[in-house]
Amino acid sequence: MDKHLFNLKFAAKELERHSKRAEKQERVQKLKCKKAIQNGNTEGARIYAENAIREKNQALNFLRMASRVDAVASRVQTAVATKSIAQSIGGVTKAMDSAMKSMNLEKISQIMDKFEKQFEDLDVQTNTMESTISNAMGTMSPEAQTDNLMKQIADEAGLELNLELPSVATSTLSSTKETTKEDELSKRLAALRSM
Repeated sequence: MDKHLFNLKFAAKELERHSKRAEKQERVQKLKCKKAIQNGNTEGARIYAENAIREKNQALNFLRMASRVDAVASRVQTAVATKSIAQSIGGVTKAMDSAMKSMNLEKISQIMDKFEKQFEDLDVQTNTMESTISNAMGTMSPEAQTDNLMKQIADEAGLELNLELPSVATSTLSSTKETTKEDELSKRLAALRSM
């Protein structure tokens, strides 16, 4: 049982390491997104932001799995401790039988104190396990949006992100075209009048 407990704890640590690697990759992708925003590459920034979100979700998933494996390890550890305590209680019962036969009150009192201490240890271990399991099941994270992440990165860097840039550029371009058309029409009208 101890070997399985060791393997479970090792697996939980390995999953935590994978989570930290994914968090590191998330930071790298955010930096790439920031550079793309600085260079005016909105599409590239969007791709890096999506990668950062994917890495963040992966880190959370690894962390969730590590928490579940840790909860299982806690259960196994509690089972091992419970088995040990059950054996101790069996020994205490035999000791109480012999103490009762001799009617040594001091020995009976010592045995009862030991018995109560072992039950207190079992309660502490059970409460710790329940606390670990409830914490493991309570970790949920909201989904992040690509645009919000891009805006957050731009705000942190003190940059201005123009997600609406294509529509602004289109309206500016269309107003320039209209002015050009009006100039051409005015010239043609003036040429027709002069004839």
